[in-house]
Amino acid sequence: MLKALLLISAASGFVSVALGAFGAHGLKGKLPDPLMSAFETGVQYQAIHTLAILAACLLSLQFGRGSWFQYAGLSFSIGILLFSGSLYGLALTSMRWLGPVTPLGGLFLLAGWALLLLAVIKHVSD
Repeated sequence: MLKALLLISAASGFVSVALGAFGAHGLKGKLPDPLMSAFETGVQYQAIHTLAILAACLLSLQFGRGSWFQYAGLSFSIGILLFSGSLYGLALTSMRWLGPVTPLGGLFLLAGWALLLLAVIKHVSD
């Protein structure tokens, strides 16, 4: 799972930069302000949690493969897909049914942080 998470982190970093540039240059003035804001929020959360996946992987390498750090990375990955993905879809297609998916993605992002906290408590000593 570690290699998969590292690949997800690298791909997600690439995509977040590409979508950020697309939003800044390709969508500016073409979307209403609330939809543009939703798109930008998706990019911001994707970028932040991409780094969280990378950190979880690096901590997993330091403290042992198959650890809770990898579960945190997996939760962050699912959270990005659901949270940022639903915001991108909502902003670009105006499909209202994607709205309820966003909080579910947020729960996975929160779970990732909780799992990271538990991993630190369990694996890192003073």
